[in-house]
Amino acid sequence: MNKQDRKLKSILDDCKSVAMVGVSANVVRPSYFVGRYLSLKGYQVHPVNPVYAGQNLFGGMTCGSIEKLAATGQEIHMVDIFRRSSEAGDVVDQAIEHLLDRGLKAIWMQIGVTDPKAAKRAKKAGLRVVMDRCPKIEYQRLTGELSIGGFNSGVISSKLR
Repeated sequence: MNKQDRKLKSILDDCKSVAMVGVSANVVRPSYFVGRYLSLKGYQVHPVNPVYAGQNLFGGMTCGSIEKLAATGQEIHMVDIFRRSSEAGDVVDQAIEHLLDRGLKAIWMQIGVTDPKAAKRAKKAGLRVVMDRCPKIEYQRLTGELSIGGFNSGVISSKLR
């Protein structure tokens, strides 16, 4: 396993409580797939979206903002950002302000979402940062689940003796 894969695996192993900012309740949206998948894999998913505030998704009540999620007292290990790159910096700043004392360890920006300046601020706050990747895909790749579908995940799950 290369250094980048070890970093990703470490984050996925350490961060079992995930705030999903920009999650959708629409079952055909990628954010719904990711939230549902992570919840089925044992992650505690905390949906954050003002449009769905008060609705139950993936076994948790949707909060309208990171600040409102922080007020619940829940422990949050990772913030997964399903917002435009132009909005990611605000999400990162809110996470740093409201969730550092709630166990925050990582910021994860979804595929297509990048903000190097926000990543730098998060790292300065002591957080691990991933940009332009999906935790669902990385989990599947690193655990060998993608190979079930015929994809070369680059992970060897068994070997001849």
